[in-house]
Amino acid sequence: MRAFKLLSTPRAPEEAVLERLSKVAEFGEVLHASTIGTNALLGQVGLEIPRVALFTTRGFRDVVEIGRQNRPRLYDLFFEKPRPLVSRHLRFEVDERVLPDGTVLRPVDPAEVETYAKAALERGVVSVAVVFLHSYASSANEEAAGAVLRRHFRYVTLSSEVSPEPREYERTSTAVVNAALMPLVGRYLEEVGRYVSSRGGRLYVMASSGGLVTVEEAAKRPVQLIESGPAGGVVATAEFAKALGLRRVISFDMGGTTAKAGAVVDFEPELTTEYEVGGESHHGRVVKGSGYPVRFPFIDLAEVSAGGGTVVWRDAAGALRVGPVSAGADPGPVCYGRGATEPTITDANVVLGRVASLLGGEMRLNAEAAYKAFKKLGDPVETAWQAVQLVNMEMARAVRLVTVERGLDPGEFVLFAFGGAGPQHAAELAEELGVSSVVIPPEPGVFTALGMLFADGKFEARASYPRDLEEGYRRLEEALSVHNPTYYVRLADVRYVGQGWELVVPAGRPADLDQIRSVFEERHLAIYGFRLDRPVEVVTIRVFGVVTRKKPKLREPPAEGEPKPVSHRRVYFGEWVETPVYWREDLPRGFKLEGPAVVEERHSVAVVPPRWRVEVGPMGTLALGRL
Repeated sequence: MRAFKLLSTPRAPEEAVLERLSKVAEFGEVLHASTIGTNALLGQVGLEIPRVALFTTRGFRDVVEIGRQNRPRLYDLFFEKPRPLVSRHLRFEVDERVLPDGTVLRPVDPAEVETYAKAALERGVVSVAVVFLHSYASSANEEAAGAVLRRHFRYVTLSSEVSPEPREYERTSTAVVNAALMPLVGRYLEEVGRYVSSRGGRLYVMASSGGLVTVEEAAKRPVQLIESGPAGGVVATAEFAKALGLRRVISFDMGGTTAKAGAVVDFEPELTTEYEVGGESHHGRVVKGSGYPVRFPFIDLAEVSAGGGTVVWRDAAGALRVGPVSAGADPGPVCYGRGATEPTITDANVVLGRVASLLGGEMRLNAEAAYKAFKKLGDPVETAWQAVQLVNMEMARAVRLVTVERGLDPGEFVLFAFGGAGPQHAAELAEELGVSSVVIPPEPGVFTALGMLFADGKFEARASYPRDLEEGYRRLEEALSVHNPTYYVRLADVRYVGQGWELVVPAGRPADLDQIRSVFEERHLAIYGFRLDRPVEVVTIRVFGVVTRKKPKLREPPAEGEPKPVSHRRVYFGEWVETPVYWREDLPRGFKLEGPAVVEERHSVAVVPPRWRVEVGPMGTLALGRL
């Protein structure tokens, strides 16, 4: 295994990928995750959203703009909703109607759709979304309109194909987001896929649900790629947890800009069915109404503005604050020597002696510059120490969102820490959470990429309000059979009758409502603390077709050896302590060490505080535990 990092090329994202692939002698498969969808919706320069049209049922033209009337900031009189992805003059009302039971009351008139299609072309429309009322019950009218539109447009999204679920606003938003991303993601994957094919390889793409999909599937439903990048790390965490026999694990990924946390229970990542893209977050919570809702399976992640590049500052009252502003990669932290003046969390770790260099010593860091930057905020060492504690508290909030607020006790979990900055903070974060064990996997700085090598193929299908549960699941499995799945996973969105939202629970084989109710009530009690004496209903059934793939075997560390510290330096843990520094590749299997200690490697640095121990385990993992 070889690992490397290189700078991205935001204006033409495919360039960096193709540049590196050109230096690889040969390959059979390329597994790829990308944030191109998220970046486009956030307005990254060079990724302009194309002009989109919406074809919808007469009278529902403004659903996509009215939304749910959620106010992200209740008392902000000047709050403005996110800009609609489709302008009002590009929303066309079609005189059709499907009833809630699926009866087609008024079929589509192809001539009417044809007229509107020509009007859309004249207005420069590139991509089209079709969202008709109750199309989750019958897709006949959407398919009829789609047949006309595909004669004029290359990119056509039917809501019944990307989100066949009730709730008109969320379904409309999902279809419009998909339509907006299709041209961008399609061109990008086409460019990368063409190159991979020319080299005799095959391209697969990571989906937000934690599985790999084909290029064709990704191009048709790019809405499932929005969180494809972070998903890889959680997948790898689940696979390592399985290999190590750890049934409850917290995936903790701290990079340069953000920190992300997810829960893995019984070797399966927790999933959510709704995500809000392009919006705001508050201490890890997505602020409802601030972005564009998307109804699609996502690995349940909480994300906070707490990374190595997060800026440390004082507010008007003189209180020390951390984030949400980040220095990014350019200019980056002050210690990079690229002209930055605002201190960051990486600078704090440099001032405290925890980090002295990056990339295995190739990138020396300017400790004096970091020290001067913190001096502007007060005593440099004390301020840096407080900043580290503050960012640990912020990251603990993200972990609690995916554990405590899901009815899970973080004290029963093992913290799996990765990302370039994760191992620096893992032990102290664990203390904040009441967690007693930490695992630092191999190659933590590129662990998300490594995770894709452990991922299986995963294809999703769903249907709403099935009349017969078992028959509904069988139809979905039949639809997914074209991918030749090794096995199927059945899920159900369930609620008490009268409730507004659902919980996702596993369904057995054969599907049985009593079994689903039992699992649902147990989950409802764990999350909300109560049960209701009323019947339950299954709103949506889901099936994942899983195509198992061969997993890589990682190299074990050497069996013997007596490694010596490569150096010593003073590290601050509330007081200055002379601390040994080890090189990770030198540590043999079973090697034990009591903190304080620092373990360096090419893409990361692990910090073992006093009253903690570390042991080298299987596959080169570092297992940290409290003394």
